[in-house]
Amino acid sequence: MKNMKFETRVIHVGGEPDPTTGAIMPPIYQTSTYVQSSPGEHKGYEYTRSHNPTRTRLEECLASLENAKHCFVTASGLSASTLIMHMLPKGSKIICGDDVYGGTYRLFAKVFPDIHEFKFVDTTDLKNLEKEIQAFKPALVWLETPTNPLLKISDIAAVSVLAKKANALVVVDNTFMSPFFQNPLDQGADIVLHSMTKFINGHSDVVGGAMMFNSDEIREKIFFYQNAIGPCHSPFDSWLVLRGIKTLAIRMKAHEQNAFKISNFLENHPKVEKVVYPGLKSHPQYELAKKQMKGFGGMITFFLKGGINESRRFLENVKLFALAESLGGVESLVDHPAIMTHASIPKAVREQLGIHDNLIRLSVGIEDSDDLMADLEYAFSKV
Repeated sequence: MKNMKFETRVIHVGGEPDPTTGAIMPPIYQTSTYVQSSPGEHKGYEYTRSHNPTRTRLEECLASLENAKHCFVTASGLSASTLIMHMLPKGSKIICGDDVYGGTYRLFAKVFPDIHEFKFVDTTDLKNLEKEIQAFKPALVWLETPTNPLLKISDIAAVSVLAKKANALVVVDNTFMSPFFQNPLDQGADIVLHSMTKFINGHSDVVGGAMMFNSDEIREKIFFYQNAIGPCHSPFDSWLVLRGIKTLAIRMKAHEQNAFKISNFLENHPKVEKVVYPGLKSHPQYELAKKQMKGFGGMITFFLKGGINESRRFLENVKLFALAESLGGVESLVDHPAIMTHASIPKAVREQLGIHDNLIRLSVGIEDSDDLMADLEYAFSKV
């Protein structure tokens, strides 16, 4: 399968028919433990917290899609992030992008400061980042690209070169792009992370995380902490993701097609102050996006003319766009980061970053684009 195209691997790697019965869809190994023929002698599986055949299939599929040697899936994206933090020696220094998912910010700013030291930096500014790496001497540089919710894009290859000069690892949260549009390991990153809850599963019915990497040393460390702490992905949820991921390629194409149309619609709307979408020439890192990514994804951020009152009226009047947290499902979602997904970030920090009360984030689904634009137009008419 190594030489097959993405659209083929996403269906067939880890999706091989069951060798025992020939079932085209492999069974769910809904078991907690496994019989051993003699103490310590087994068929590769002892206990589902450690390994499970359904989870193994999913990990094989994801590793193939990110061109990685190893993969671990976990109970959530944040549990995957937590394992990476535990992998580092106590007292490690971490540089993290200044605009990241609110849960990541909360984890780094409020959970791990007693164990590690964190510094939040604009990773799109390479000259300043180089100075920060030289002065701070981090063990790890954490990137989101594009970021959540401002869709800022960092140069993965360039950051990886800077980090390696300082013997620092590079982690890239690739949730917004999915393996279909971006492969950070190919550009020098050491670990790629996903919230499988989002585009990878794509059906808003599973919570999960994933990490992919090539290092055997990282694999041993991550497995130890995964097994010791126990944030494993359940067999049933792994099976659901295996089912959902089969359509990842066609879903991502549809997300992008709709998002491109809607971003242009918004950019020309009189009630919109500004639109941020990597596929627009107005995006400050448009050229980097074309170079680094195979597509522009399904996430759009825009600033409504007005403030919190206008934003509330808009959000209360969408119908097709469901007002809900999360993203990446086949259905379109709309989110108000300042109140919802990024509320854990202090208001002063949010505003310094540009996460204002008139910022609205769209996760564009795969419905008909005309219907989605009509829905947005109706909400605009109520503002």
